[in-house]
Amino acid sequence: MTTMLAGQAADARAKGEALIRQADALLCESWNEKMWANGGPIDPSPTVDQAVNGGHRWLQIECSRCRTKREVDLTALRHPPTTAVHDLASRLRCSKCAKAGRRPPATLLQLTPLPRQAAPET
Repeated sequence: MTTMLAGQAADARAKGEALIRQADALLCESWNEKMWANGGPIDPSPTVDQAVNGGHRWLQIECSRCRTKREVDLTALRHPPTTAVHDLASRLRCSKCAKAGRRPPATLLQLTPLPRQAAPET
């Protein structure tokens, strides 16, 4: 009897985790749609943990000065996983402009499941 209940508990947990992953993915897609429609960082946004759990571990950004687009791996950031994605806008900087002695902020574009460029930078 206990083995059967433990098996049912494991099945229920697996189904619950799959539903949470699906909900997190839908939250990321919804946030992307709002970003495209309104053109700016939308509050509230998914947390870093929700984005990664939903399969959207890449954040596409654009330098506000030189318009260079980059992808940031959210799993590589040294921020608490409960940090909202829109809060990262003021913390991310263009590495290309930093070499020129400037530190313009990045503009958030969207969350993506895969990087669009070969070498993403933070």
